[in-house]
Amino acid sequence: MSMPLLLVTGASGFIGGAVCQTLSKRVRVRAAVRCVPSKQLGKDVEIVHGELLVAFDWTECLRDVAVIVHCAARVHVQEERSEDPLAEFRSVNVAGTLELAKQAAECGVKRFIFLSSIGVNGAETHGKPYSFDDQSAPHSPYAISKCEAELGLQYLATESGMEVVIIRMPLVYGPGAPGNFASLMKWLSSGIPLPLGGVKRNRRNFVFVDNLVDLIRICLDHPAAANQTFLVSDDEDLSTAELLRRMGAALGQPARLIPVPISLLKLGATLLGKPGLAQRLCGSLEVDISKTRKLLDWVPPVNVDEGLRITAEHFLAIERRKRNVS
Repeated sequence: MSMPLLLVTGASGFIGGAVCQTLSKRVRVRAAVRCVPSKQLGKDVEIVHGELLVAFDWTECLRDVAVIVHCAARVHVQEERSEDPLAEFRSVNVAGTLELAKQAAECGVKRFIFLSSIGVNGAETHGKPYSFDDQSAPHSPYAISKCEAELGLQYLATESGMEVVIIRMPLVYGPGAPGNFASLMKWLSSGIPLPLGGVKRNRRNFVFVDNLVDLIRICLDHPAAANQTFLVSDDEDLSTAELLRRMGAALGQPARLIPVPISLLKLGATLLGKPGLAQRLCGSLEVDISKTRKLLDWVPPVNVDEGLRITAEHFLAIERRKRNVS
């Protein structure tokens, strides 16, 4: 009996690439990408072209596929140039996703795993962690598009019989992680002091990419995962100051943190036109993964310190290569 075939969309991205690398050791993987990936996606991974366009025909990509892990999406951009960002997010993350899911159901795909965002719940918690059954309160065009895609997929599941699994995640870190996490590592490794020593009372959850992929692995065929929404994290609450200290330890470069009052940090971010940055650094975002633990009998296999060590080793290796090249 041959192994089931898994289609991974967004396979050239940070998360999609990790999914392919790990799961190709267990199942046959077909990787859908917009352009030829610059990195190896795993032994025997089949590369196909796929785009989240309403007019795109997924027939060949979906041939013989049993499960889809949908990682592809239009994500946050540092410098948004669109006059209507929500329309752009909806075009890809809602319309494109639902067209893929519709064609998948028609082709007999059994299960569709959708990587969503904790932003569907909201932007910040205040003493009570977000739960899977909280009322949605998306706070950005990206989060709104993810929320609308979730609703569309749930409706499609009831109409077609294709099982849908939704995974909402906070910030994902790991080797090669883009965005804010990479920026923090660069600042810490440089030894430049950071004005975040006073951010000790907030509580934030993150998820190491290997932990996320492990949960996806469980959701490929776990009977209890069908048509459920799960939240995921490393299951450890960290203040910003504590996170930076532990990142510094992983880098071998003790974090130099200056205790600037939070009110001044928020004022400075506002004056710079980046109030969202202050919210991410100073606010709390806690995630309750008790349902994920109980229903799937799942425990994050990698703890925070180990995840940071692996991430830091990869970062330092790249920095050494850059220095050797120059």
